Amino acid sequence: MNESSAPTANDPDHHAGALLAQPPAAGRYDHQSYEPDESTALIGAFVPLGARVLDVGCGTGSVSRLLEDYREAQIVGIEPNAERAAIGRQRGVDVRAGYLTSELLATLGRFDAVVFADVLEHLADPGAMLRLVRPVLRPGGYVVASVPNVANWTVRARLLLGRFNYTESGIMDATHLRWFTRRTLGELFERSGYAVTAVNGSTGKWMHEYRRVPPRLRRRVLRPLARCFPTLFACQLIIQAAPLSNSSQ
Repeated sequence: MNESSAPTANDPDHHAGALLAQPPAAGRYDHQSYEPDESTALIGAFVPLGARVLDVGCGTGSVSRLLEDYREAQIVGIEPNAERAAIGRQRGVDVRAGYLTSELLATLGRFDAVVFADVLEHLADPGAMLRLVRPVLRPGGYVVASVPNVANWTVRARLLLGRFNYTESGIMDATHLRWFTRRTLGELFERSGYAVTAVNGSTGKWMHEYRRVPPRLRRRVLRPLARCFPTLFACQLIIQAAPLSNSSQ
């Protein structure tokens, strides 16, 4: 894959437009890990062992592969970027290239969980997507999603200095169309016909602001801060929500 190639108009990365000097690298989120208190492991904690999972916007299959390995999940992935979808298939993940539609959903069957791993913030209407997948959840099933926390202290500090600069990746990724705090994320799900059952926050040890802090100290300090004060210190918010059976939304 040529990561320097410009995204096409059908690629979500096209949204970056002129916000960056160069197009974002297609594989910038490829190397995920299953570290405790980071987003993928926190997503996994909300996915039942052995579950059949729909991973929407699965990218290169990095998160999907970890869920298969650590949660014994049976993954069906959806990815609009053909290059990323091909990499996911090379990893052994069942990835369908394209955008999720009601027609495609009708061919996939039902799932124990639908995962949006840092996807909803890229959508103009995330509520429509949440309503779209609600009927394919089996009884007792959940939607599990992670989104960047725009109320993280790093964003607040930059705003105090008058800065709201876009970046290639992270909380200020230039391809993000929507921004969430813990409260607005919960409201999104509730207004889309879900009951929020749990919310966690990731530590984000990989963030630029922490790179000069020794790794052991990062784990010792960031873990309790993200757990006790997620609205301020969580890098990503990870939510589990169940569909309301009587919802007509």
